[in-house]
Amino acid sequence: MSDIIIKGRKFTNAADAVAEWMKDPEFKAEYDALEEEFSLAEEFIKARLERKMSQAELAKKAGMQQEAIARLESFDSNPTRKTLSKVAKALDKKISLV
Repeated sequence: MSDIIIKGRKFTNAADAVAEWMKDPEFKAEYDALEEEFSLAEEFIKARLERKMSQAELAKKAGMQQEAIARLESFDSNPTRKTLSKVAKALDKKISLV
């Protein structure tokens, strides 16, 4: 790991930390179970950034609060299909749930 020490405090690179955690079978199983959620949130972030939109701009276009977009992008929500559709439409995207 490529740890960094700043003012006596040790910080670990996030990618290195995840790589270490993935060695734990229980952690890996939980992580893998959330892969679809991570993937969906990453796609929304990617689409928003490609359009050079802020969370606030996307929220306004989707008729939502900025905080709702932040929760969606940080995996801190359980969005409904309606919410996902509103955000996708605001990004000129379509979603399909299979």
